[in-house]
Amino acid sequence: MREHRAIGADPRRTALLELYAAASAAVDGRRAVAAALATTPGGEPWSLLALGKAAGAMALGALDVLGAHVRRGLVVTRAGHLDAELGAWRQLVCVEGDHPVPGARSLAAGAAVLAFAAATPPAERVLVLISGGASSLVESLPATVTPADLARLNDWGLASGRPITELNALRRRISRLKDGRLAALLAAARAEALLISDVPEDDPAVIGSGLVAAAPPAPLPPGLPDWLLALVAADHSLGAGASMPARVVASIDDACAAVERTADTMGLTARRLVPRATGDAERAASRYAHELALGTDDVLLWGGETTVRLPPEPGRGGRSQHFALAAARLLAGHHDLVMLAAGTDGSDGNSDDAGAIVDGGTIARGREAGFDVDQTLAAANAGCFLEASGDLLHTGPTGTNVGDLVLGLRRPPPLADDADGGQAVGS
Repeated sequence: MREHRAIGADPRRTALLELYAAASAAVDGRRAVAAALATTPGGEPWSLLALGKAAGAMALGALDVLGAHVRRGLVVTRAGHLDAELGAWRQLVCVEGDHPVPGARSLAAGAAVLAFAAATPPAERVLVLISGGASSLVESLPATVTPADLARLNDWGLASGRPITELNALRRRISRLKDGRLAALLAAARAEALLISDVPEDDPAVIGSGLVAAAPPAPLPPGLPDWLLALVAADHSLGAGASMPARVVASIDDACAAVERTADTMGLTARRLVPRATGDAERAASRYAHELALGTDDVLLWGGETTVRLPPEPGRGGRSQHFALAAARLLAGHHDLVMLAAGTDGSDGNSDDAGAIVDGGTIARGREAGFDVDQTLAAANAGCFLEASGDLLHTGPTGTNVGDLVLGLRRPPPLADDADGGQAVGS
Protein backbone atom coordinates (compact mmCIF):
# COMPACT_ATOMS: atom_id res chain seq x y z
CA MET A 1 0.00 0.00 0.00
CA ARG A 2 1.48 3.31 -1.01
CA GLU A 3 0.69 6.92 -1.67
CA HIS A 4 2.06 8.73 -4.66
CA ARG A 5 3.89 11.07 -2.26
CA ALA A 6 6.29 10.35 0.59
CA ILE A 7 3.98 9.43 3.47
CA GLY A 8 6.82 9.14 5.96
CA ALA A 9 6.93 12.91 6.29
CA ASP A 10 3.46 12.99 7.84
CA PRO A 11 2.57 10.38 10.48
CA ARG A 12 -1.10 11.41 10.20
CA ARG A 13 -1.23 9.85 6.76
CA THR A 14 0.44 6.74 8.09
CA ALA A 15 -2.24 6.57 10.80
CA LEU A 16 -5.00 6.80 8.20
CA LEU A 17 -3.41 4.01 6.21
CA GLU A 18 -3.27 1.88 9.35
CA LEU A 19 -6.98 2.45 9.95
CA TYR A 20 -7.80 1.64 6.31
CA ALA A 21 -5.71 -1.54 6.49
CA ALA A 22 -7.55 -2.62 9.64
CA ALA A 23 -10.88 -2.09 7.89
CA SER A 24 -9.77 -4.12 4.87
CA ALA A 25 -8.45 -6.96 7.01
CA ALA A 26 -11.71 -7.19 8.95
CA VAL A 27 -13.67 -7.86 5.74
CA ASP A 28 -11.03 -9.88 3.87
CA GLY A 29 -12.83 -12.27 1.53
CA ARG A 30 -10.60 -15.25 2.17
CA ARG A 31 -10.83 -14.95 5.93
CA ALA A 32 -14.58 -14.25 5.94
CA VAL A 33 -15.46 -17.25 3.77
CA ALA A 34 -13.15 -19.63 5.63
CA ALA A 35 -14.70 -18.57 8.94
CA ALA A 36 -18.22 -19.04 7.58
CA LEU A 37 -17.38 -22.57 6.39
CA ALA A 38 -15.43 -23.61 9.48
CA THR A 39 -18.17 -25.96 10.73
CA THR A 40 -19.12 -27.36 7.31
CA PRO A 41 -18.98 -31.16 7.38
CA GLY A 42 -16.58 -32.66 4.84
CA GLY A 43 -16.74 -35.71 2.65
CA GLU A 44 -19.09 -34.63 -0.13
CA PRO A 45 -17.96 -33.19 -3.47
CA TRP A 46 -18.65 -29.50 -4.09
CA SER A 47 -18.93 -27.22 -7.08
CA LEU A 48 -17.72 -23.66 -6.58
CA LEU A 49 -18.94 -20.51 -8.34
CA ALA A 50 -17.36 -17.18 -7.33
CA LEU A 51 -18.38 -13.87 -8.92
CA GLY A 52 -17.28 -10.30 -8.14
CA LYS A 53 -14.24 -8.17 -7.36
CA ALA A 54 -13.44 -10.29 -4.30
CA ALA A 55 -14.19 -13.60 -6.07
CA GLY A 56 -10.56 -14.75 -6.10
CA ALA A 57 -10.03 -14.21 -2.39
CA MET A 58 -13.40 -15.72 -1.51
CA ALA A 59 -12.63 -18.79 -3.62
CA LEU A 60 -9.35 -19.27 -1.76
CA GLY A 61 -11.23 -19.10 1.54
CA ALA A 62 -13.52 -21.87 0.35
CA LEU A 63 -10.55 -23.94 -0.83
CA ASP A 64 -8.84 -23.46 2.55
CA VAL A 65 -11.73 -25.38 4.13
CA LEU A 66 -13.15 -27.63 1.41
CA GLY A 67 -9.87 -28.30 -0.39
CA ALA A 68 -9.87 -31.43 -2.53
CA HIS A 69 -13.63 -31.81 -2.08
CA VAL A 70 -14.07 -29.04 -4.65
CA ARG A 71 -14.31 -31.02 -7.89
CA ARG A 72 -14.80 -28.03 -10.21
CA GLY A 73 -15.15 -24.29 -10.03
CA LEU A 74 -15.60 -21.05 -11.96
CA VAL A 75 -14.18 -17.73 -10.76
CA VAL A 76 -15.13 -14.45 -12.46
CA THR A 77 -13.51 -11.20 -11.35
CA ARG A 78 -12.09 -7.89 -12.53
CA ALA A 79 -8.87 -7.75 -14.54
CA GLY A 80 -5.92 -7.68 -12.16
CA HIS A 81 -7.88 -9.12 -9.23
CA LEU A 82 -7.13 -12.81 -9.79
CA ASP A 83 -4.94 -14.27 -7.06
CA ALA A 84 -1.90 -16.12 -8.47
CA GLU A 85 -2.49 -18.87 -5.90
CA LEU A 86 -5.63 -19.91 -7.77
CA GLY A 87 -3.44 -21.23 -10.58
CA ALA A 88 -2.47 -24.18 -8.40
CA TRP A 89 -6.08 -25.46 -8.44
CA ARG A 90 -6.49 -27.15 -11.81
CA GLN A 91 -10.19 -27.81 -11.27
CA LEU A 92 -10.88 -24.06 -11.42
CA VAL A 93 -11.60 -21.96 -14.50
CA CYS A 94 -10.78 -18.29 -13.99
CA VAL A 95 -12.34 -15.59 -16.18
CA GLU A 96 -12.06 -11.79 -16.21
CA GLY A 97 -15.15 -9.66 -16.87
CA ASP A 98 -15.55 -5.96 -17.65
CA HIS A 99 -15.87 -3.34 -14.92
CA PRO A 100 -17.24 -0.76 -14.19
CA VAL A 101 -19.26 -1.05 -17.43
CA PRO A 102 -20.29 -4.54 -18.69
CA GLY A 103 -18.94 -5.42 -22.12
CA ALA A 104 -17.95 -8.33 -24.30
CA ARG A 105 -15.92 -10.01 -21.57
CA SER A 106 -18.88 -9.75 -19.18
CA LEU A 107 -21.09 -11.49 -21.75
CA ALA A 108 -18.45 -14.20 -22.21
CA ALA A 109 -18.35 -14.62 -18.43
CA GLY A 110 -22.13 -14.88 -18.40
CA ALA A 111 -21.97 -17.64 -21.01
CA ALA A 112 -19.48 -19.49 -18.80
CA VAL A 113 -21.87 -19.18 -15.84
CA LEU A 114 -24.75 -20.57 -17.91
CA ALA A 115 -22.56 -23.50 -18.96
CA PHE A 116 -21.55 -24.08 -15.33
CA ALA A 117 -25.21 -24.20 -14.26
CA ALA A 118 -26.17 -26.51 -17.13
CA ALA A 119 -23.39 -28.95 -16.15
CA THR A 120 -24.46 -29.06 -12.50
CA PRO A 121 -26.01 -32.45 -11.61
CA PRO A 122 -29.20 -32.53 -9.54
CA ALA A 123 -28.52 -32.59 -5.79
CA GLU A 124 -24.91 -31.45 -6.29
CA ARG A 125 -23.63 -29.28 -3.46
CA VAL A 126 -22.84 -25.86 -4.91
CA LEU A 127 -21.22 -22.98 -3.08
CA VAL A 128 -21.92 -19.61 -4.69
CA LEU A 129 -19.72 -16.69 -3.61
CA ILE A 130 -20.85 -13.17 -4.56
CA SER A 131 -19.22 -9.81 -3.94
CA GLY A 132 -19.66 -6.27 -5.24
CA GLY A 133 -18.86 -5.71 -8.88
CA ALA A 134 -20.65 -8.88 -10.01
CA SER A 135 -23.41 -6.82 -11.66
CA SER A 136 -20.98 -5.53 -14.25
CA LEU A 137 -18.60 -8.50 -14.44
CA VAL A 138 -21.20 -11.14 -15.39
CA GLU A 139 -24.10 -10.75 -17.79
CA SER A 140 -26.29 -12.81 -20.12
CA LEU A 141 -28.93 -11.18 -22.31
CA PRO A 142 -32.18 -12.53 -23.76
CA ALA A 143 -32.50 -12.66 -27.54
CA THR A 144 -34.63 -9.51 -27.47
CA VAL A 145 -31.79 -7.39 -26.01
CA THR A 146 -28.58 -6.58 -27.85
CA PRO A 147 -25.13 -5.71 -26.44
CA ALA A 148 -25.73 -2.22 -27.85
CA ASP A 149 -28.90 -1.96 -25.73
CA LEU A 150 -26.93 -2.96 -22.64
CA ALA A 151 -24.20 -0.43 -23.40
CA ARG A 152 -26.75 2.32 -23.95
CA LEU A 153 -28.49 1.54 -20.65
CA ASN A 154 -25.22 1.69 -18.74
CA ASP A 155 -24.02 4.85 -20.47
CA TRP A 156 -27.32 6.51 -19.62
CA GLY A 157 -27.17 5.35 -16.01
CA LEU A 158 -23.65 6.66 -15.44
CA ALA A 159 -24.37 9.98 -17.16
CA SER A 160 -27.61 10.45 -15.20
CA GLY A 161 -25.92 10.30 -11.81
CA ARG A 162 -28.62 7.95 -10.52
CA PRO A 163 -27.72 5.67 -7.59
CA ILE A 164 -26.06 2.39 -8.53
CA THR A 165 -28.89 0.50 -6.80
CA GLU A 166 -31.34 2.09 -9.24
CA LEU A 167 -29.14 1.22 -12.22
CA ASN A 168 -28.86 -2.36 -11.02
CA ALA A 169 -32.65 -2.57 -10.65
CA LEU A 170 -32.91 -1.72 -14.36
CA ARG A 171 -30.20 -4.23 -15.27
CA ARG A 172 -32.21 -6.97 -13.54
CA ARG A 173 -35.07 -6.48 -16.00
CA ILE A 174 -32.98 -7.47 -19.04
CA SER A 175 -30.79 -10.21 -17.57
CA ARG A 176 -30.94 -14.00 -17.74
CA LEU A 177 -28.92 -14.23 -14.49
CA LYS A 178 -29.97 -11.37 -12.25
CA ASP A 179 -33.11 -11.02 -10.10
CA GLY A 180 -32.74 -14.57 -8.79
CA ARG A 181 -32.45 -16.22 -12.20
CA LEU A 182 -29.04 -17.73 -11.40
CA ALA A 183 -30.64 -19.22 -8.29
CA ALA A 184 -33.43 -20.60 -10.48
CA LEU A 185 -30.87 -22.22 -12.79
CA LEU A 186 -29.37 -23.99 -9.77
CA ALA A 187 -32.70 -24.87 -8.14
CA ALA A 188 -32.22 -28.62 -8.63
CA ALA A 189 -28.86 -28.51 -6.86
CA ARG A 190 -28.22 -28.04 -3.18
CA ALA A 191 -26.89 -24.52 -3.62
CA GLU A 192 -26.08 -21.97 -0.94
CA ALA A 193 -24.46 -18.56 -1.12
CA LEU A 194 -21.99 -16.53 0.92
CA LEU A 195 -22.04 -12.81 0.19
CA ILE A 196 -19.79 -9.82 0.76
CA SER A 197 -22.13 -6.84 0.75
CA ASP A 198 -21.55 -3.41 -0.75
CA VAL A 199 -25.21 -2.33 -0.67
CA PRO A 200 -27.51 -0.66 1.89
CA GLU A 201 -29.16 -3.06 4.34
CA ASP A 202 -27.05 -5.96 2.97
CA ASP A 203 -30.01 -7.30 0.97
CA PRO A 204 -29.18 -10.48 -1.03
CA ALA A 205 -31.75 -9.38 -3.63
CA VAL A 206 -29.64 -6.25 -4.27
CA ILE A 207 -26.07 -7.61 -3.95
CA GLY A 208 -24.87 -8.38 -7.46
CA SER A 209 -28.31 -7.27 -8.73
CA GLY A 210 -29.82 -10.30 -7.03
CA LEU A 211 -27.95 -13.16 -8.66
CA VAL A 212 -28.98 -15.48 -5.82
CA ALA A 213 -32.22 -13.85 -4.65
CA ALA A 214 -35.23 -12.43 -6.45
CA ALA A 215 -36.49 -9.00 -5.45
CA PRO A 216 -40.16 -8.24 -4.75
CA PRO A 217 -41.94 -6.60 -7.70
CA ALA A 218 -41.32 -2.85 -7.78
CA PRO A 219 -42.44 -0.01 -10.04
CA LEU A 220 -40.03 1.50 -12.51
CA PRO A 221 -38.31 4.68 -11.33
CA PRO A 222 -39.81 7.91 -12.68
CA GLY A 223 -38.21 9.99 -15.38
CA LEU A 224 -36.90 7.25 -17.65
CA PRO A 225 -36.44 8.21 -21.30
CA ASP A 226 -38.89 6.59 -23.71
CA TRP A 227 -36.31 4.25 -25.28
CA LEU A 228 -35.20 2.95 -21.88
CA LEU A 229 -38.76 2.57 -20.63
CA ALA A 230 -39.56 0.49 -23.71
CA LEU A 231 -36.44 -1.64 -23.21
CA VAL A 232 -36.94 -2.53 -19.54
CA ALA A 233 -40.74 -2.80 -19.65
CA ALA A 234 -40.82 -5.17 -22.63
CA ASP A 235 -41.63 -8.87 -22.21
CA HIS A 236 -38.27 -10.59 -22.59
CA SER A 237 -39.61 -14.01 -21.50
CA LEU A 238 -36.97 -14.28 -18.80
CA GLY A 239 -38.91 -16.44 -16.40
CA ALA A 240 -39.25 -16.11 -12.66
CA GLY A 241 -36.27 -15.90 -10.37
CA ALA A 242 -35.75 -17.82 -7.16
CA SER A 243 -33.79 -17.49 -3.95
CA MET A 244 -31.21 -19.82 -2.43
CA PRO A 245 -30.04 -19.88 1.21
CA ALA A 246 -27.66 -16.96 1.58
CA ARG A 247 -25.52 -15.42 4.32
CA VAL A 248 -23.71 -12.10 4.37
CA VAL A 249 -20.21 -12.71 5.73
CA ALA A 250 -18.78 -9.16 5.52
CA SER A 251 -20.17 -5.63 5.15
CA ILE A 252 -19.24 -1.97 5.55
CA ASP A 253 -20.44 -2.11 9.16
CA ASP A 254 -17.75 -4.72 9.89
CA ALA A 255 -15.12 -2.46 8.30
CA CYS A 256 -16.25 0.57 10.29
CA ALA A 257 -16.28 -1.40 13.53
CA ALA A 258 -12.67 -2.41 12.88
CA VAL A 259 -11.72 1.24 12.36
CA GLU A 260 -13.34 2.15 15.68
CA ARG A 261 -11.48 -0.64 17.51
CA THR A 262 -8.14 0.27 15.93
CA ALA A 263 -8.59 3.96 16.63
CA ASP A 264 -9.22 3.12 20.28
CA THR A 265 -5.96 1.15 20.48
CA MET A 266 -4.19 4.18 18.97
CA GLY A 267 -5.61 6.43 21.68
CA LEU A 268 -7.95 8.22 19.25
CA THR A 269 -11.63 9.01 19.68
CA ALA A 270 -13.76 8.01 16.70
CA ARG A 271 -17.25 8.85 15.48
CA ARG A 272 -19.18 7.14 12.69
CA LEU A 273 -21.28 9.38 10.44
CA VAL A 274 -24.81 8.09 9.78
CA PRO A 275 -26.72 7.27 7.70
CA ARG A 276 -24.35 5.68 5.20
CA ALA A 277 -22.92 7.72 2.35
CA THR A 278 -25.21 7.87 -0.70
CA GLY A 279 -26.22 10.29 -3.44
CA ASP A 280 -24.17 12.88 -5.29
CA ALA A 281 -20.47 12.65 -4.41
CA GLU A 282 -19.89 16.41 -4.26
CA ARG A 283 -22.84 17.05 -1.97
CA ALA A 284 -21.80 14.14 0.26
CA ALA A 285 -18.22 15.46 0.35
CA SER A 286 -19.47 18.89 1.38
CA ARG A 287 -21.44 17.41 4.27
CA TYR A 288 -18.49 15.29 5.36
CA ALA A 289 -15.96 18.14 5.19
CA HIS A 290 -18.19 20.36 7.31
CA GLU A 291 -18.70 17.61 9.89
CA LEU A 292 -14.96 17.02 10.03
CA ALA A 293 -14.08 20.71 10.30
CA LEU A 294 -16.68 21.48 12.97
CA GLY A 295 -16.36 18.27 15.01
CA THR A 296 -14.19 17.49 18.00
CA ASP A 297 -13.47 13.76 17.55
CA ASP A 298 -10.03 12.64 16.41
CA VAL A 299 -11.43 10.36 13.69
CA LEU A 300 -14.59 10.75 11.62
CA LEU A 301 -15.51 7.69 9.55
CA TRP A 302 -18.17 7.15 6.93
CA GLY A 303 -19.02 4.18 4.73
CA GLY A 304 -21.21 3.71 1.70
CA GLU A 305 -21.21 4.56 -2.00
CA THR A 306 -21.88 7.89 -3.69
CA THR A 307 -22.49 8.62 -7.36
CA VAL A 308 -20.81 10.85 -9.93
CA ARG A 309 -22.61 12.27 -12.95
CA LEU A 310 -20.20 11.51 -15.78
CA PRO A 311 -19.68 13.77 -18.81
CA PRO A 312 -19.64 12.23 -22.32
CA GLU A 313 -15.88 11.65 -22.15
CA PRO A 314 -14.92 11.28 -18.48
CA GLY A 315 -11.33 11.61 -17.37
CA ARG A 316 -9.43 9.49 -14.89
CA GLY A 317 -10.72 8.45 -11.49
CA GLY A 318 -13.79 7.25 -9.67
CA ARG A 319 -16.24 8.27 -6.99
CA SER A 320 -13.71 8.09 -4.12
CA GLN A 321 -11.19 10.32 -5.92
CA HIS A 322 -14.02 12.68 -6.91
CA PHE A 323 -15.23 12.74 -3.29
CA ALA A 324 -11.72 13.40 -1.99
CA LEU A 325 -11.06 16.29 -4.37
CA ALA A 326 -14.46 17.86 -3.70
CA ALA A 327 -13.82 17.65 0.04
CA ALA A 328 -10.32 19.07 -0.38
CA ARG A 329 -11.83 22.35 -1.60
CA LEU A 330 -13.42 22.82 1.82
CA LEU A 331 -10.39 21.54 3.74
CA ALA A 332 -8.08 24.10 2.11
CA GLY A 333 -6.18 25.97 4.82
CA HIS A 334 -7.27 23.57 7.60
CA HIS A 335 -3.81 22.24 8.38
CA ASP A 336 -5.00 20.06 11.27
CA LEU A 337 -7.25 17.94 9.01
CA VAL A 338 -6.29 15.00 6.78
CA MET A 339 -8.81 12.77 4.98
CA LEU A 340 -8.70 9.41 3.20
CA ALA A 341 -11.41 8.35 0.74
CA ALA A 342 -10.97 4.97 -0.93
CA GLY A 343 -12.74 1.92 -2.30
CA THR A 344 -12.33 -1.06 0.02
CA ASP A 345 -11.56 -3.24 -3.00
CA GLY A 346 -8.43 -1.24 -3.86
CA SER A 347 -9.73 0.26 -7.11
CA ASP A 348 -11.82 3.28 -7.99
CA GLY A 349 -13.78 3.85 -11.19
CA ASN A 350 -11.69 3.51 -14.33
CA SER A 351 -8.38 3.73 -12.45
CA ASP A 352 -6.18 1.27 -10.59
CA ASP A 353 -5.87 3.65 -7.64
CA ALA A 354 -7.96 3.01 -4.53
CA GLY A 355 -8.66 6.68 -3.83
CA ALA A 356 -6.73 9.52 -2.23
CA ILE A 357 -5.49 11.08 0.98
CA VAL A 358 -6.03 14.86 0.93
CA ASP A 359 -5.21 17.68 3.31
CA GLY A 360 -5.33 21.46 3.66
CA GLY A 361 -2.66 21.92 1.00
CA THR A 362 -4.03 19.59 -1.71
CA ILE A 363 -5.80 22.29 -3.73
CA ALA A 364 -2.77 24.60 -3.68
CA ARG A 365 -0.44 21.81 -4.82
CA GLY A 366 -2.74 20.92 -7.69
CA ARG A 367 -3.13 24.55 -8.67
CA GLU A 368 0.63 24.98 -8.77
CA ALA A 369 0.72 22.03 -11.20
CA GLY A 370 -1.68 23.85 -13.54
CA PHE A 371 -5.05 22.31 -12.55
CA ASP A 372 -8.31 24.10 -11.83
CA VAL A 373 -10.33 22.16 -9.27
CA ASP A 374 -13.78 23.15 -10.56
CA GLN A 375 -12.91 22.31 -14.16
CA THR A 376 -11.36 19.04 -13.05
CA LEU A 377 -14.46 17.95 -11.16
CA ALA A 378 -16.73 18.91 -14.06
CA ALA A 379 -14.59 16.72 -16.34
CA ALA A 380 -14.63 13.80 -13.84
CA ASN A 381 -10.84 13.93 -13.95
CA ALA A 382 -10.02 13.94 -10.25
CA GLY A 383 -7.33 11.28 -10.66
CA CYS A 384 -5.11 13.55 -12.76
CA PHE A 385 -5.43 16.44 -10.29
CA LEU A 386 -4.65 14.19 -7.33
CA GLU A 387 -1.68 12.65 -9.09
CA ALA A 388 -0.29 16.15 -9.64
CA SER A 389 -0.90 17.10 -6.00
CA GLY A 390 0.78 13.88 -4.83
CA ASP A 391 -2.29 12.57 -3.02
CA LEU A 392 -3.38 9.43 -4.90
CA LEU A 393 -3.56 6.20 -2.91
CA HIS A 394 -2.56 2.91 -4.52
CA THR A 395 -3.12 -0.36 -2.64
CA GLY A 396 -3.63 -2.98 -5.31
CA PRO A 397 -6.54 -5.46 -4.97
CA THR A 398 -7.47 -6.01 -1.33
CA GLY A 399 -9.52 -9.22 -1.60
CA THR A 400 -12.77 -7.60 -0.50
CA ASN A 401 -15.40 -5.11 -1.61
CA VAL A 402 -17.83 -3.64 0.91
CA GLY A 403 -18.13 -0.22 -0.74
CA ASP A 404 -16.20 2.97 -0.05
CA LEU A 405 -14.67 4.20 3.18
CA VAL A 406 -13.94 7.79 4.23
CA LEU A 407 -11.65 8.47 7.18
CA GLY A 408 -10.83 11.92 8.51
CA LEU A 409 -8.17 12.63 11.14
CA ARG A 410 -7.87 15.76 13.27
CA ARG A 411 -4.28 16.26 14.34
CA PRO A 412 -1.83 19.17 13.95
CA PRO A 413 0.89 18.64 11.34
CA PRO A 414 4.27 17.55 12.70
CA LEU A 415 6.12 20.16 10.66
CA ALA A 416 5.38 23.43 8.88
CA ASP A 417 2.97 22.89 6.00
CA ASP A 418 3.90 25.69 3.68
CA ALA A 419 2.20 24.29 0.56
CA ASP A 420 -0.26 27.20 0.61
CA GLY A 421 1.22 29.53 3.16
CA GLY A 422 0.30 27.64 6.29
CA GLN A 423 2.11 28.10 9.57
CA ALA A 424 3.75 25.46 11.71
CA VAL A 425 1.49 23.87 14.31
CA GLY A 426 2.87 22.01 17.28
CA SER A 427 2.01 18.36 17.67
